[in-house]
Amino acid sequence: MIDRRIVFEIYRLKEMLFSKRQIAQTLNLDRDTVDKYLKHPDTIYKPRQERPSKLDLYRELIKEMVTQYSKVKAPVVLRQIQDKGFDGEITIVRDYLKHLRHNSKEAFIRFESAPGQQIQIDWGHFGSLAYGDSSRKLYALAVIESKEVMIPLSEYATANEND
Repeated sequence: MIDRRIVFEIYRLKEMLFSKRQIAQTLNLDRDTVDKYLKHPDTIYKPRQERPSKLDLYRELIKEMVTQYSKVKAPVVLRQIQDKGFDGEITIVRDYLKHLRHNSKEAFIRFESAPGQQIQIDWGHFGSLAYGDSSRKLYALAVIESKEVMIPLSEYATANEND
């Protein structure tokens, strides 16, 4: 369900003569959703209720199995829950195992080092800038050095000029 602010934005863009496709792309909505709210702006659409899954009764058991044996395969899990009365197929078991394993992974490992022992570098693309009649890609490089004592940048630059 989208809120009134989004409905207002749909109408604002329509007044600016955006097409339904352009409105949908701008607001990251489906074209049918844009069309629906343009035709009936005051209608409140309720989100669909989730249906119960055949797997609901066995989710805790599967979580325990994955906790105990992190690399357990779907056929093994399927056999175990079929013994307990599960009558579904392996596909939903595989999907649930993928969901469990995906949520348990960390995208990074945090570590800390002593001051002056490391630097962190990041590089990114930030779109483009108009430059005369053409556009130029905009990149940024960030380098962070861990220091024990903070030195104002003006003093740092002066000290390096003397070296």
